[in-house]
Amino acid sequence: MVDNKKRNERKPTIKKEQYAVVLDYLSRGYVKSDMSKFGGKPIAQAIGTEQFTLLELTPKKGVDLEIQDTVYIGKGERDKISRVLGKLDFERLTATSRIELDYAIRDIVEANEAKYVEFFNTTESVSTRLHTLELIPGIGKKYMWDIINAREEKPFESFKDITERLPTLTDPAGMIANRVKQELDRNVSRRGKSKYYIFTQAPREHKNSR
Repeated sequence: MVDNKKRNERKPTIKKEQYAVVLDYLSRGYVKSDMSKFGGKPIAQAIGTEQFTLLELTPKKGVDLEIQDTVYIGKGERDKISRVLGKLDFERLTATSRIELDYAIRDIVEANEAKYVEFFNTTESVSTRLHTLELIPGIGKKYMWDIINAREEKPFESFKDITERLPTLTDPAGMIANRVKQELDRNVSRRGKSKYYIFTQAPREHKNSR
């Protein structure tokens, strides 16, 4: 038997989002009354900058939000956000949010370049690295060993460094952004997608507002 201590140690730490990027702001709430129990009140759809969590937010009274604004949603005093209502399913994104989502994900990846370059420099076992890299659109088995061999000679320092040393990988940031969107759109069936969540949290029950 596995004791509770060991079982808990195996669970990955789930980080709460501290900042989010606004994808759409509806100053009069949702047009369809069944979209939210907070109908008629100002609401924003947003994406977290740490784990790309899709969220519903309500602004403070008198605050108008702008699309692509980055807002603080962590603990303590918030300047623009009153409440984090909870997680948002991909299929409930508005048309505007779906358009802005691609830009927001790309901007988040590029703003955290060191974090995602480190992904290509992972120090996990070879078998695990091969499988993980294979899940990234545009990489696959054809380029996996090229990546591993290149980083063993010298760790990658930037997205530019990756493309210069591996000309076949013309857009590593875009590859990661595409994978993030695939993980968020969980209704689309793709190989490995329903089982592996590399950059986002695995599906779980919605939490109460905070």
